[in-house]
Amino acid sequence: MDIQVEGMSCQHCVKSVTEAVQSVKSDASVDINLDSGLVRIENADDSQRTAIQAAIEEQGYDIKSA
Repeated sequence: MDIQVEGMSCQHCVKSVTEAVQSVKSDASVDINLDSGLVRIENADDSQRTAIQAAIEEQGYDIKSA
């Protein structure tokens, strides 16, 4: 699944968002592109999207609506 996230700018952001995703789905593989704000998550299904987005928002980042 892909989630567009705003406000990420550094490796600390990458770590925070990765940990947020993995707090919902511990075995998720997370690939983050800081330039585009794209968070690509493998091993998670769409039923977990809301929980993952909430966990990312709790870290202080905004989810960009599609």
